Parts: sequence; structure tokens; C-alpha cells
Amino acid sequence: MSIDRVAVTGGNGTIGEAILREFADAGYETVDIARGKRREEVADGYRTTDLLDAGETYGSLAASDADAVVHMGTIPWPRSHPEHVTFESNAMSTYHVLEAATELGLEAVVLPSSINVMGADFQSAPTDVRYLPVDEDHPLTPRDPYALGKQTTEALGDGFGRRPDAPQVASLRYPWVATDERLRERIVETDRSLDAVRERGRSTLFSYLHVADAATIARRAVETDFDGHEAFWAVAADTNVDPPSKRLAAECYPDAEVRGSLDGNESLISTDKARELLGWEPERSWREY
Repeated sequence: MSIDRVAVTGGNGTIGEAILREFADAGYETVDIARGKRREEVADGYRTTDLLDAGETYGSLAASDADAVVHMGTIPWPRSHPEHVTFESNAMSTYHVLEAATELGLEAVVLPSSINVMGADFQSAPTDVRYLPVDEDHPLTPRDPYALGKQTTEALGDGFGRRPDAPQVASLRYPWVATDERLRERIVETDRSLDAVRERGRSTLFSYLHVADAATIARRAVETDFDGHEAFWAVAADTNVDPPSKRLAAECYPDAEVRGSLDGNESLISTDKARELLGWEPERSWREY
């Protein structure tokens, strides 16, 4: 691939701005495609765009003259919107980006999937964990509109990825993504015992990711050649709690088959695929603060 210019939707957001900076630091030209007024000072260009409008999405991508697009312009927190709005944000904006990228002949598209493809945070039923560590082949059992929207995002990636004229497509399954400040506030300076975080931690497999690592995997997903659509787990190498991972597996997922070593505080989610195909590994841990 020959990629010189990258568009990032949602570049006004925390992850989007970090991705813009990652590409800029690596020598790429960048364009931020987002709603409302510009709030970042990184991108070389800015296009105010409603990504739920197919024409605006196509027009802004065409005007950006980008070779690839990283799509982060979706609702990041579903509980502040009606359910159908949350689903529409994930599903239809992704369709519009993929359709435009295909028609314009872009080389690569990166999509915003999530740990919520497994269910996770926003549904009452516990996350269905069949085996540990979880990998990309693990069954997905979402129920709520946010999670269903993320699964639809990946299904769209599959569909467009089958087209002979389509760009390569990567779906990144992010957990909670944090800056230094948010890591200190929500993890480092809080009680990380199992009793303190068991309920919510179990639903997200005690996962997290530093925003800088979230940005580097997006860049690697653009730079690395592969065919069709691929989903990748993008999580930190360790859990977000003090107890060892073997204890988490035994106490929180007693019915799950343990297929890996789970040494120390090793993540309950495997990033082997991202390492092997993209050459990416998470570098930052909350334990360093």
C-alpha cells in the first residue's frame, strides 16, 4: 500500500485526537472529520461532517483526499442517548464510511469495535465467557443496543471485506481506554482488590488500555497489508486488579475452560493475533504509575 494521508473521524474525541497525533508524529498528513467545532490542534485539515448523512460522509472523505480512514466518530457512552440513536451511531455511520471508502478507492479502513461485542458493560446478563484467555474466535453474545451496534460494525466489515474492490478493513476491539490522568484517577488511586471491583470488572474481563497504545494499533492496522476484514483485540497486557489472573479465572469464570497459562497478572484477553499480524503489542501498564 501507498498511504500518505489519513482521515480520522471523531478526531475531536480523546482516542481520535491521540490517533491523529500518532499518524502526524509518524510523518502522515491528517484530516479530522467530525461534528461541530474543531477542538484539536493536530490535524492538517478539518471537515465538519454529520457521519449519519451518507452524502456528507462521502463528500468529506472525497475532499480530504485521504488514502485511508480511521473511523472513531461514534457515540462512546450509550447511556446518555436513546437506544435507537446509539445503535444508529454505530451501524449507519460505519456503513457510510465503508461505502464511501470503497467508492473512493481508499486503501484501508479501521473501525471502532469494542469489548462490548461480548456483551460487557451495558446489559443485565453476565458476560458469557466460554474459555480463557478470550481470543477473536470466542462466541459473541451481545444483547443491548450499544453491543449490538458494535457487532453490526464487525459484520459490515466482513461484508465489505468480501468485495474485490474494497479496502482492507480492521475492527479494533477496545476496552475502556484511558489517558494518564484517567488511569491514575480510576485505577491507580483506587482499591484494586477483587472485592472492590468484582461486579463490573467481571463484565469487562478486568481489561483496559492506555490511549497511546490505542493509537499505535490503529496506525499499525493501516500500515500492515492483509486481505479482507480482520478483528483484533486491543487491550493492555495485564488486568486492572491486584489479584493474579488464575484467581480471577477460578473465582469469576468457574465454568470457563482455561487454555493458557494466565501467569501473574496476565490479561484474560489474548492479543496474539495483533502481535502476529500487525506487529503490535501494548506497552503501558497502570502498575508503572
